[in-house]
Amino acid sequence: MWGRNVYDSISKFLQFQLTVNIVAVIVAFTGACITQDSPLKAVQMLWVNLIMDTFASLALATEPPTEALLLRKPYGRNKPLISRTMMKNILGHAVYQLTLIFTLLFVGEELARSRCSAHRQLGS
Repeated sequence: MWGRNVYDSISKFLQFQLTVNIVAVIVAFTGACITQDSPLKAVQMLWVNLIMDTFASLALATEPPTEALLLRKPYGRNKPLISRTMMKNILGHAVYQLTLIFTLLFVGEELARSRCSAHRQLGS
């Protein structure tokens, strides 16, 4: 039961970490290529990694095993740690996060200006 719980926790941790790191690298690289300046500075990247590592580790290390873990078949020795479903989840979440971040990075200022002008017009 504990072994299956550890395996599941490691899989969840890897999925979370790979998603965060893929997004951070793509944002830093693409932002640096397009804006000639990295949107995430070195210290900001360190903080992102520190926070993501700490909270993910705490959340997954404190998850207790359940009896339901014993109801499923054990994984084989040759089963990959990152399954096809996990890869789809990683890529799907990364695309969602990148869409949101790039929207804020490249169109965020115009969105904020238009909302402020709309708010001023409503207040008048």
